[in-house]
Amino acid sequence: MSTIDEIKAKIDIVDLVSEAGVKLRHAGKNYTGFCPFHDNKHTPAFVVWPESGTWRCFGQCNEGGDIFKFVMKREGLEFKDALNKLADRAGVKVESFVTEKPEIKEAHEHLRALLEDAIIFYRTHLFNNKDILAYLHEKRGLTDATIETFGLGYAPPGYDNLLKNFTAKGYKEQDLIDAGMVSVREADDSRNTQHTTRIYDKFRNRIMIPIRDENGKMAGFGARIVDPNDVPKFLNSPETPIFTKGHILYGLDRARKPIRAADQAVIVEGYLDVIALHQAGYENVVSPMGTALTEDQLRLLKRSTRRIVLALDPDTAGQKAVLRGLDAARSAMDREGELGFDARGLLRNEARLQADLRVASMPDDLDPDEIVARDKDEWKRLIENAKPIVTHVMDSLAIGQNLNDAKVKNQIAAQVLPLIEDLPSPLERDTYRQALARMLRVDERSFVGTQAQVPVLRRKPRGADQSQRVEKTQVVALNPTLRIESYCVGVLFRKPALLYRLDRTLQEFGLSALAVEDFEYTDHQLVFGVIRMAVEQDEKDYHHYVLSHLLEMSSDVSKNFLAQAENLEHVENKVFEELISFVIDLRRMKALTNNLQLRFLMEEEQDEAIKKMYQEQSSQLAKLIHNLDQAKKKLSLKRQM
Repeated sequence: MSTIDEIKAKIDIVDLVSEAGVKLRHAGKNYTGFCPFHDNKHTPAFVVWPESGTWRCFGQCNEGGDIFKFVMKREGLEFKDALNKLADRAGVKVESFVTEKPEIKEAHEHLRALLEDAIIFYRTHLFNNKDILAYLHEKRGLTDATIETFGLGYAPPGYDNLLKNFTAKGYKEQDLIDAGMVSVREADDSRNTQHTTRIYDKFRNRIMIPIRDENGKMAGFGARIVDPNDVPKFLNSPETPIFTKGHILYGLDRARKPIRAADQAVIVEGYLDVIALHQAGYENVVSPMGTALTEDQLRLLKRSTRRIVLALDPDTAGQKAVLRGLDAARSAMDREGELGFDARGLLRNEARLQADLRVASMPDDLDPDEIVARDKDEWKRLIENAKPIVTHVMDSLAIGQNLNDAKVKNQIAAQVLPLIEDLPSPLERDTYRQALARMLRVDERSFVGTQAQVPVLRRKPRGADQSQRVEKTQVVALNPTLRIESYCVGVLFRKPALLYRLDRTLQEFGLSALAVEDFEYTDHQLVFGVIRMAVEQDEKDYHHYVLSHLLEMSSDVSKNFLAQAENLEHVENKVFEELISFVIDLRRMKALTNNLQLRFLMEEEQDEAIKKMYQEQSSQLAKLIHNLDQAKKKLSLKRQM
């Protein structure tokens, strides 16, 4: 039995949910209650299945999972943290795959202590400089309390102020280099034919902004110019052992709880925008520090919310940053493909967007901090009116274009239509096609020809033609769902390239691509999410990518699936067909279980509007079950051919 299975066996999900304040009552073999994740306390649409150790909300959340997912969602934790928390409760020891060596940990703490000292150094120079303080007060509208809270400071002019100060305190020059506080320049002295090294302060005559990671630990600095003639406008610490720019979101240490409370994160471009918005009471705001959004940054936000608004500066660079950021945003939200804005801009149609990603347009060429200074309530209205991503892309591509030009119409349609086709909802697809047709003033039927001209890039599944053999993973499971999930994830873990073939076959049967939501158990969701990311990237071998990322996530999950992979040889067509069959079975079992529970909720519900909502959900599930049965028949006929 794995550590995860042992924890599940020792913790009763009914007790866990009840202790979180959810009042449960018997409903046959199961329990129902009010969902703890949204405010509706009228309808007990939250269901707990003790036999499988899972839960689901049939109301506003429309989410479910096991004990790990419940704790993650309830407390805003990452899987590793939820695993450790529940392991402590169950009295189960969780082994670490890689433990940070004491000397490395000590070195990192030493660098963080140096950076904390640097905050004091820069702060002292700020409060000794009336002009810079006046700029922050009068031009940026920041109060002394805000300046103190965010630890703002000032790096004085000169090349050795910090260097002299810290070496006098006993710090070594190498410490300052490792922390990114000084720069090193090497040059040859032509007169003496000697090689010289010059060390000097990296930040000079700049407003200094401490950057902390999501846990509040010092990582580096951002620096803004004071003299408008200096370049660049913003300067960050270089990459160091404790600072990787693409892995940190500025302000997230203070914004995590507000993001969870609002169930929404807002991304702006500048540090001072974040600070001004926090001061105005909008604390769910973070910044990617002047770079394009990365998958790691968005993955940090996914721990707290899937509702994300991009509110970047209105200048040309800001608009381009929004469009560049779409690739990273969509990839991090569990979809496949790339969004481009040139003739080669393509989307792969197999996947779907898994987040509510919107863009807020800044009016009057104002930056976010200027907007909130003009009218604090205006910012709230702008965020509330943020456009869905498809609408924003359509509007952005149309700006400055002659929409009467047939070639322009064709270019815009060729870039927008793949994005529309990627949406999972038929209603959304129809709505956006109609909107695009109205914008371009064309007949919607003309898009059929346009779509045909847009090529779809697909990787050829590696190993798909190999006729080799695999043995089933041996999985100890207490119920069919757990057993089938384990097998499906185990096969894909060993052969991630099969996911392309699986998605295409499911679509041939009129079914959607395999998604994280198809799995009930958090460890399976975790592994499948990594598999999906593996086939979306081009840098590493798929299997190597999966292994490397799982080692970072959880030793128990990694070792469990590593053990399963050892029992898997190369995949033959027979096993691939079995994989498809199991995925269909998995969805059918889930749909049947949910439909039975919905019927019970309908019988108990007195509110006709809510009962109608349950009836609609039940009808959709009945249609899904019918489609799955038809797919199973097609699969059977395919096997006989």
